Amino acid sequence: MKLNLFPIDISMNYRPFLKAAFAMAEEAGDIHMRYFRTHNLQQSTKLNDSDVVTIADKEAEAAILNYIHTNFPDHGIISEEAGRDHEDREWRWVIDPLDGTTNFAMGLPPFCVSIALEHKKEAVIGVVYVPYLQECFYAVKGGGAWLNGKPIHCSEKAEMSKAVVATGMPYDRNDNSDNNLTEISRMAFRVRGIRRMGSAAIDLCYTAAGFFDAYWELNLNRWDVAAGQLIATEAGAIVESIRSDRNHSILASNPNIIDSMRQILSPETI
Repeated sequence: MKLNLFPIDISMNYRPFLKAAFAMAEEAGDIHMRYFRTHNLQQSTKLNDSDVVTIADKEAEAAILNYIHTNFPDHGIISEEAGRDHEDREWRWVIDPLDGTTNFAMGLPPFCVSIALEHKKEAVIGVVYVPYLQECFYAVKGGGAWLNGKPIHCSEKAEMSKAVVATGMPYDRNDNSDNNLTEISRMAFRVRGIRRMGSAAIDLCYTAAGFFDAYWELNLNRWDVAAGQLIATEAGAIVESIRSDRNHSILASNPNIIDSMRQILSPETI
């Protein structure tokens, strides 16, 4: 898929950065598809058996980092596999070269590349590309959110009993009792359905597009959420922290059910 989907009203100041993010996302997506559903995919684990990395993660990241170093040598980088490189610089890229690696390794379609550009630690460009499904979500600060060239907006559903929401499980769920099981149990009785896609970036984008009415997850990393959070916010969703001590633990919701979501997810809720 050729990614060249500029919204008409994008600021000229951001156009070169969005074009670069598209180029990086397209190259990463091509790498994903070269390895997807192939035999003997090289993979290993990191923190535990739930934390998987494959050769596609590493090659996609190498391609993205090479592009940044070549075209934006004065920019900082935060990336999942390679770590942090001059992250205190005014401009920095926040990269997840393959979000949804467990899905990818199992041959399941919900996986993506997530690329954000931050200016003074605030995201101004976000691109999430889901190559198998040919879906490209993107946003520019102040310019709205888009899917394959068409504007998107979060849902307007107001009844929790009709809401379909998404969530995920933290990698440290076996070692930390604050592992989302209680919240999932409470939520299950209040909503039409709960979905577990396995990619925080996709969950945020699907909330942005109204495919989900809300999404929450605990103990994520900056690279998981930087692009998707901007896309969801620009699509009209409310995105906020729900834990101060669990890394990036977030709730993204349409404004009409945000209060109900907060109540259900509150640690004080009985």
